[in-house]
Amino acid sequence: MCNQVSKVALLNDQFRRSGQGVTLTCDVAEIADLSGLMKKVRSFKEFNKNNDPWNEHDFGRLNWKGERVFWKIDYFNKTLDEWEDPLSPDCKRLMTVMLAEDY
Repeated sequence: MCNQVSKVALLNDQFRRSGQGVTLTCDVAEIADLSGLMKKVRSFKEFNKNNDPWNEHDFGRLNWKGERVFWKIDYFNKTLDEWEDPLSPDCKRLMTVMLAEDY
């Protein structure tokens, strides 16, 4: 189980750092210095049992210019209509970046 969780965390870190497959809520899209915020999301390393209880690196929270920002990775199949096993080669990851009040 631990090895499987480590693989999921590694895949999620690689995906998050790539900057691909990102959806922004309307409030985040209007945030000042959006490119700076996304750089901080991509470089996020502050995982702990409070923000990552399953050790999969699929969720994070940070403060950005006075705003509490969350990001979350979800796993879908290739057609985006069903959930997918995060270790499946058919898994399509999508990351949503939102303000805390959007969650």
